[in-house]
Amino acid sequence: MEHIRTTKVEQVKLLDRFSTSNKSLTGTLYLTATHLLFIDSSQRETWILHHHIAAVEKLPLTTSGCPLVIQCKNFRVVHFVVPRERDCHDIYNSLLQLSRTAKYEELYAFSYNPKQNESEQVKGWQLIDLAEEYKRMGVPNDNWQLSDANRDYKICETYPRELYVPRTASKPIIVGSSKFRSKGRFPVLSYYHKNKEAAICRCSQPLSGFSARCLEDEHMLQAISKANPSNRYMYVMDTRPKLNAMANRAAGKGYENEDNYSNIRFQFVGIENIHVMRSSLQKLLEVSGTKGLSVNDFLSGLENSGWLRHIKAVLDAAVFLVKVLIEKDWISFGHKFSDRCGHLDGDPKEISPVFTQFLESVWNLTEQFPRAFEYNEAFLLQIHEHVHSCQFGNFLGNCQKEREELKIKEKTYSLWPFLLDEQKKYQNPLYSPDFSPELTLLEPSTVSFNFKFWRNMYHQFDRSMHPRQSVLNLIMDMSEQNKQLEEDIKKLEAKIKQRNGQSAAVLVKEHQQSVHPTPTALKTPPCFKKEQPLIPVNDVVRTIEGSNTADNRYSEFVEEFSKAEPAVVSLEYGVARMTC
Repeated sequence: MEHIRTTKVEQVKLLDRFSTSNKSLTGTLYLTATHLLFIDSSQRETWILHHHIAAVEKLPLTTSGCPLVIQCKNFRVVHFVVPRERDCHDIYNSLLQLSRTAKYEELYAFSYNPKQNESEQVKGWQLIDLAEEYKRMGVPNDNWQLSDANRDYKICETYPRELYVPRTASKPIIVGSSKFRSKGRFPVLSYYHKNKEAAICRCSQPLSGFSARCLEDEHMLQAISKANPSNRYMYVMDTRPKLNAMANRAAGKGYENEDNYSNIRFQFVGIENIHVMRSSLQKLLEVSGTKGLSVNDFLSGLENSGWLRHIKAVLDAAVFLVKVLIEKDWISFGHKFSDRCGHLDGDPKEISPVFTQFLESVWNLTEQFPRAFEYNEAFLLQIHEHVHSCQFGNFLGNCQKEREELKIKEKTYSLWPFLLDEQKKYQNPLYSPDFSPELTLLEPSTVSFNFKFWRNMYHQFDRSMHPRQSVLNLIMDMSEQNKQLEEDIKKLEAKIKQRNGQSAAVLVKEHQQSVHPTPTALKTPPCFKKEQPLIPVNDVVRTIEGSNTADNRYSEFVEEFSKAEPAVVSLEYGVARMTC
């Protein structure tokens, strides 16, 4: 609290940055140890976590007050006008200090308490077991084994302790290969397809320079090739553009020389470096945050940012090679979350939206295959939210070794139980477990026009942006209404049976009659009549991006839900299951 001089400021205005009439909300601004809170006159609350703040800017004084602009890592932008310049200056200085954490122990995750007991905390971290994940893939087996070479992080500090390598790879080969690879990240197993006996391995670039070679590294790749008996060749994919890889040779790095490795096919993918990606995202945010742009100017700015081209490059690589498990391939294998997301006050040149691009690539997959995923975009957005919030311990630190030293599992809580508790929010109503069972691999089209601007990622906090409705949310709401109708039908059927039983009992008690009058037919309850469409079709067919009906890939599902049907409606598109 030593960084907070002013805790409360009244008569603060929150401007709508896209409003043409400069609309604003008036309320009170509060500054706490962890959050910035704005409560407007209607008692609506806007919470901003200090660790979400990427930049704070105090603009020149105006006649209405002192403007304060806050840009967040989750792409929220808020524009306050504080009546007194002194109060604005105090808030500005406090936010600069509170948003730039110097130590891991000062991050929100180390003070956050969801009121779980110790056993629940431990259970939360045990939800995802990487050993079980490898076991599910059929590892270890005759070709792959668990190695203890990195048990004490002596070979590679940024790899996990447990690594799977070919059985024919001895420890001297592993050690020699690690010395030839940048940061000691030698080739290890990442994914295994047990039916096809095919493996995906990961490693860093070799320290080959212009002519250096390493026999142990060559033996390592040969061992990997032999551990894939069903494949004639081994493909080596370098995610960099070829020019970048060639330039790295001057620094003693580079790429594998095909003449020194047997049975390999080399492939450059062309994904740019972290600095290009950071610049591209900044250009995208500048375009998407400009008020009053014409459609042509927006599309031109979007194209010039290069952002969708970079997403396309990532998915082009994914068509050839797919890795999607966050806990294993991102967290355990040492993606530098703290550096790339700017969790601590460090070198800004290390910040880059690598993980954001991964989530956006997955979102593009869900758009092309809306029935193949159990989760919806809200799930992806929530993960992105907490990668930057520092509320949970999963994404803190740059590698597993660093997380162990910080005692993350003892001192913080895991994100996954939090998401599971609200899994209903993240279910995809279009999911079908029987979707294309003949497909063992999704093959997305990477033609340029298939890539869209993700409005709900970059404008999710802008209330004046229209249209706001989501087709999937409408379908989910309609599905819930259908379920409620089904429950009502069951209750009414039970009441009918109960009344029929009571009528029969009354007839028995009456004196016997040889002929009973035929009872009056029960009227059909209103719930069995044809129900009207819940939402007019013309409104439902609108898409999030405001595209026309012909471009709406979900229209067939929406029309299905919009037809007048009996109260018992098929839930073919409304049932989703979700497991961790």
